[in-house]
Amino acid sequence: METLTSKVQLRPLGRSELSVSPLGLGCWQFSRGKGFVGRYWSNITDADILDIVRVSLEGGMNWVDTAEIYGGGKSEEALAHVLDQLQQEGSPHAAPLIATKWWPMLRTARSITSTIDQRIACLGGRGIDLYQIHQPFSLSSIASEMKAMAGLVQAGKIRYVGVSNYSAKQMVEAHRILQTYGLTLVSNQVKYNLLHRSIDQNGIMSAAKELGISIIAYSPLQQGILTGRFHNDPSQVAAVSRSRRMMSGLDDKSLARSKPLITSLTALADKYGCTPGQIALNWLIHYHGDTVVAIPGASKVRHARENVGTMTFRLEPEELELLNEASWAALKK
Repeated sequence: METLTSKVQLRPLGRSELSVSPLGLGCWQFSRGKGFVGRYWSNITDADILDIVRVSLEGGMNWVDTAEIYGGGKSEEALAHVLDQLQQEGSPHAAPLIATKWWPMLRTARSITSTIDQRIACLGGRGIDLYQIHQPFSLSSIASEMKAMAGLVQAGKIRYVGVSNYSAKQMVEAHRILQTYGLTLVSNQVKYNLLHRSIDQNGIMSAAKELGISIIAYSPLQQGILTGRFHNDPSQVAAVSRSRRMMSGLDDKSLARSKPLITSLTALADKYGCTPGQIALNWLIHYHGDTVVAIPGASKVRHARENVGTMTFRLEPEELELLNEASWAALKK
């Protein structure tokens, strides 16, 4: 019997030897509710984390993305714990590719080297396939940071180098510097979805395509707006935290502006027998060819099932373009 996993077409991550599923599992929500960043999410039980990871990996995802700042290592530890459990069960999906990130605020590039063993320890001794600079703001230059990252590759601590939230200029500079060490920048992780398309206008997307750098899209459903849940039931907005409302565009004006796009997503969802969120994710991972991969999170098992279901079909070219036009129309209003 053909499995979901066998249906998923892998693609190269940047100009690396890593072959990844179009969607990976974002693990911010495994922060245990700890730390300034982790408090964004409530604590998820060990049993739920195990089920979420199991469904995601068995459904065809072959990589996960976490970070030091997600609960100060709590997300990495939670991930390692459930992967240990899957390994003990004899699961063939217990060893996904692992991406994590170094937090640069108020630190120098020396911290990249001095904290790498902590990251590996939090991950249960697992190797780091992609190590990313989480933000472009630190007390060191991009040159110093790329030198440190190259040193980690040479020392066998990590396999490849990525960045996150870098501008086009910063991304190109990081790539150029890595080339002097015989390496390339593999990825830039940025916010990107049908309601947030600044990288299409500020040079990031075009530079990524030119240099063969993958875009890893975070917040691919605009904090749930692209699922249509807030349009279908506006009373749900009240249950969302104030910080999340401010970040996501859940005010009345923004919701009205995005309504026609949600209508288009819903119509296609009816055609494909799926959800509007799955249509939004499908557009994201196919509109730019193989350039964009995405890391939707999942705080419930049903979210994980929807995520992997996204990779079992592909929108037609004219449907991708229809959503592209509806997206820009929503953003220009």
